[in-house]
Amino acid sequence: MEIQGLRALVVGGASGMARATAERLAAGGAQVAILDRAGTEGPAIAEAIGGVFFEGDILDYEGVGVIIDSVVEAFGGLDAAVNVAGGGIGKKTLDKDGTPHDLDEFRKVVELNLVASFNLNRLEAAAMAKNEPNEDGERGAIINTSSLAGFEGQIGQVAYGSAKAGVAGLSLPMARDLGYFGIRVNAIAPSLFATGIVAGLPPEFTDPLTKDAAFPKRMGKPDEYARLAVSIIENPMLNGGTIRIDGGVRFAPK
Repeated sequence: MEIQGLRALVVGGASGMARATAERLAAGGAQVAILDRAGTEGPAIAEAIGGVFFEGDILDYEGVGVIIDSVVEAFGGLDAAVNVAGGGIGKKTLDKDGTPHDLDEFRKVVELNLVASFNLNRLEAAAMAKNEPNEDGERGAIINTSSLAGFEGQIGQVAYGSAKAGVAGLSLPMARDLGYFGIRVNAIAPSLFATGIVAGLPPEFTDPLTKDAAFPKRMGKPDEYARLAVSIIENPMLNGGTIRIDGGVRFAPK
């Protein structure tokens, strides 16, 4: 799909990799809607890029549906969605004293990363299915955000790693489900990226985390995620997969 004139939703677009994606899409001529929580910089960012902001919580499953309907109403349709929101905790299956991982905490991480992603995807796909197909027969593209933790989860990442593995696992079966409608589904699996509080850490803290990368031996930049997201949207043969963006690093156990 062409970025010029694209109607896009970026979930989590008030910061980090999602913000960079929203900015790059808008710079390419897309209409961009940002969905993020209250109290973020989302409204200012949307205004700066000529987009629209919708306040919401991805765990409000019905509310997300209302927002997607509003995006479709504002733009006349939805062509692409980039879903970046998520998070995790650090907790082992068993503590050193043998206490098991709290089950509710595990559920919350899976809800936030996997269930919320699927809810977004099913509603985004329903909106895209109503589009007129382009010359390739394509109606839409969905991008989710996995993590290297989904492949090489470290000690204490049992909840986050399994949830992000689930996000990667959505890609192929969902792409097969949605191929009939001409809707593609992919995921991006980033390594450590300079976002949030991590972006402000000095080199003595970040260098050990990236020393085993092949090249470059540094954290990723938000715009590098954005550039990949744009490439996925533009290339119709990218479908059903998860693309690592990691500089060749492989996570050690800790």
